[in-house]
Amino acid sequence: MNESNRYIRFDWAAKRMLRDKANFGVLEGLMTVLIGEEIKIIEILESESNQDYERDKFNRVDIKARNSKDEIILVEIQQTRELYFLQRVLYGVAKTITEHITLGEGYFNVKKVYSISILYFDLGQGADYLYHGQNRLVGVHTGDTLRINAKEKEGIGMVMPENVFPEYFIIRVNEFNQVAKTPLEEWLQYLKSGFIKPDTEAPGLSEARAKLEVMRMSPQERKAYEHHMENVMYQDSVFAAAHLEGRAEGRAEGRAEGRAEGRAEGRAEGRIEGRSEGEAHANLAAAQKMKAKGYSIEEIAEITGLDVETVGRL
Repeated sequence: MNESNRYIRFDWAAKRMLRDKANFGVLEGLMTVLIGEEIKIIEILESESNQDYERDKFNRVDIKARNSKDEIILVEIQQTRELYFLQRVLYGVAKTITEHITLGEGYFNVKKVYSISILYFDLGQGADYLYHGQNRLVGVHTGDTLRINAKEKEGIGMVMPENVFPEYFIIRVNEFNQVAKTPLEEWLQYLKSGFIKPDTEAPGLSEARAKLEVMRMSPQERKAYEHHMENVMYQDSVFAAAHLEGRAEGRAEGRAEGRAEGRAEGRAEGRIEGRSEGEAHANLAAAQKMKAKGYSIEEIAEITGLDVETVGRL
């Protein structure tokens, strides 16, 4: 890739540049492609003042936006490496809702939340690079979808639970290995490699081309960005090596225990326990390597999912 065609990767841009109103078009494009309707940002809701922990602001972007039906929605974008990933997503959605409703307001003012998780790490098993889900209430015996009586401006109306409950998008960046032909695929290509097609018409990417070119960065910004990308590559290699070692050790222990018991049940339990122990071993090994490289205890805990006390004892 030519130096002039290099664009700042999304994970860095979202932390430092896309919160600027002048750059809202990039985030609007991503949300429009995912949600399937035009989204316009009203404001970025997150600020340093409403964070419980200093590191929160680097992993979440909370957005107040308006959809094509002129409805106000909240969008939470998060990028993080967590062992308890699903719990972290649930926490983020709940925090987004509760932070942005005033005490004493009626529940009518609770807005729908879209949770977008952009993952640059191995989450688990799954063949797709994009997963989408939402809550629906379906009859166990009838299969019909429940509709709820709800107060509306004109009186009492019917609301589908999925129009109120959160929707979740999980983007597994590293699983995308296709030739980009659709706007969604072009976005995945950018999220993964920082490449944007010169003739792109995907929402948000033309804005990214205009504003996120690496060559536009100051020498200080560029040095920090290159350092970030080196750390990303190092973290990925550490985790890949540690997880391979841990899984191999876990499988070996599981097979040995299963054979010793001589029963199918013993083999299954042995493999499960072995894999679990292997994952724990992998994260400890990664933490030790990062600590030796000078990462802070807080950074290691955030990246590996280990608690601060465990990292401090290494």
